Amino acid sequence: MTAKTVKLTTEGGDFSYPLMEGSVGPDVIDIRKLYGETDKFTYDPGFTSTASCQSAITYIDGDQGILLHRGYPIDQLAEQSNFMEVAYLLLHGDLPKKKELEEFSYTISRHTMLHEQLATFYRGFRRDAHPMAIMCGVVGALSAFYHDSTDITDPQQRLIASHRLIAKMPTIAAMAFKYSIGQPFLYPQNNLSYTGNFLRMTFGVPAEPYEVNPIIEKAMDRIFILHADHEQNASTSTVRLAGSSGANPFACIAAGIACLWGPAHGGANEAALNMLREIGDVKHIKEYVARAKDKNDPFRLMGFGHRVYKNYDPRAKVMQQTAEAVLKELKVSDPVLDVARELEHIALNDDYFIEKKLYPNVDFYSGIILNAIGFPTEMFTALFALARTVGWVAQWNEMISDPEQKIGRPRQLYVGATQRDYVAVSKR
Repeated sequence: MTAKTVKLTTEGGDFSYPLMEGSVGPDVIDIRKLYGETDKFTYDPGFTSTASCQSAITYIDGDQGILLHRGYPIDQLAEQSNFMEVAYLLLHGDLPKKKELEEFSYTISRHTMLHEQLATFYRGFRRDAHPMAIMCGVVGALSAFYHDSTDITDPQQRLIASHRLIAKMPTIAAMAFKYSIGQPFLYPQNNLSYTGNFLRMTFGVPAEPYEVNPIIEKAMDRIFILHADHEQNASTSTVRLAGSSGANPFACIAAGIACLWGPAHGGANEAALNMLREIGDVKHIKEYVARAKDKNDPFRLMGFGHRVYKNYDPRAKVMQQTAEAVLKELKVSDPVLDVARELEHIALNDDYFIEKKLYPNVDFYSGIILNAIGFPTEMFTALFALARTVGWVAQWNEMISDPEQKIGRPRQLYVGATQRDYVAVSKR
């Protein structure tokens, strides 16, 4: 069987480049020899047509609205699994057997505490510091406390660092929340689940016992699962790029947090919630939909459409059901949910939205859930970072183990001044 190739014709001649086939998805043109053979680069702003690596972790088919983690559909994982199972799956490649899950959960629960000196580190921030600013600093600082797991050439140290990051992120996020409202930090409690422990550290107080609500716990667990990994997005690519230089894992994840902080990436659920609040009432929806269609109006509908998905985001359906369950459990009548439901109905049946493939995405409902549970909007992105740490760690491990991995070094199309000679300041 003849290998598939793609032919490129330039003034220097004809060149052939092999087509690489993945297990599923589009073929990829292998252009690693392009510059050496043709003295030319490709131009791809945002790298939207460029595969930067081979990966066996997450697959997305945006046109079909498919998201698979190690081959498992995201809706099945969110509805039937739990976050610890998904963390193990992303990290190790297969769903754990019962004993493996017990051992993994036990290991994670024994790494949840932070070095006590980090409490002093928190107190160096202003009380009104954004949680993401605190998380960037604290996660980066972990490398100053855990020298025994920064040797990336040692698989055992990489595994320990991975466990530490997954385990400590809920503690770091909860402490950022507690610090912002002036309440004392709560230490982790090992007999609780990963998500239940986080809820207790966030909303519990030392003066009384905290009862974990199983409905809220399940909702948060689903949110964590739905945000655990999403292929080579901006923050994941940042983690891989930082890691390609040999940086320690704590520094790499801190870099990912910094990237996620950007409003175009991690802040979308906050923007969607603010938009729903601005609309305020179902009776105003038609007016705002009309404004969204008017290209001269700066108003935009947030929580619709996605860089990758050109169909219904498979995570959005699970998020919608979760929002209903949470509001029912908390006996909250939120007009924002009524606005969201009606807006979604209009979008799924309006030709304008259908033609432009503007379907609800995961951010459309997640803000409603987090707000109902009691999280302020500035914590939304911190929760995203907490969940995505699992994916970042899995992607970082995969990259380090990849024999084809090289330090990231994109090239450019230079459009600046050509060579010119220096002129003394007195003659300019």
